[in-house]
Amino acid sequence: MPPDFRLITARLVIRSSTPADCADLVALEADPEVMRFLNGGRPVPLEGYTDGDFLTPRGTEPEVLVAHERETGEFVGWFALFGDGLAGGCKTAELGYRLRRDAWGKGYGAEGARALVAEALGNLGFDRVRAQTMTVNHGSRRVMEKAGFRYVETVFPSFLEPLAGGEQGEVIYEVWRDKV
Repeated sequence: MPPDFRLITARLVIRSSTPADCADLVALEADPEVMRFLNGGRPVPLEGYTDGDFLTPRGTEPEVLVAHERETGEFVGWFALFGDGLAGGCKTAELGYRLRRDAWGKGYGAEGARALVAEALGNLGFDRVRAQTMTVNHGSRRVMEKAGFRYVETVFPSFLEPLAGGEQGEVIYEVWRDKV
């Protein structure tokens, strides 16, 4: 994403992250419920993980976009859009997101995801956007479905430190440009 990326939705301002966002990003990871399906809710070190199974942004990652409420300016969480290159001849991106617990259930996840999918499949020229979560993470699955993603398959990756529910695998969802 360009360093000055900015997207405005009905209720959110989504923009490129900066090092000034570090405190909000770290605070998000301090909530065990936010991290439950990523690391079992364990504390994340201040410096984050450089070799972890999941992203721990600190405001220097070009693909990470912070989201704030338009009305209040309150930090809501982050979204990320990663280019995955060509897969089966299709230019593919992966969507990620993490929201503060007090933002759950308000539609912010789906609103931000829909806006980023539209941008990815439009101005950014991707053919497909994929997203993945644990099968048991029903909240995240609902966000994907509300954002227009469709279930594709369940996979069973191996992790060094399996989480409760991991035995049910991870689900992959996707949305295609010609199906939006």
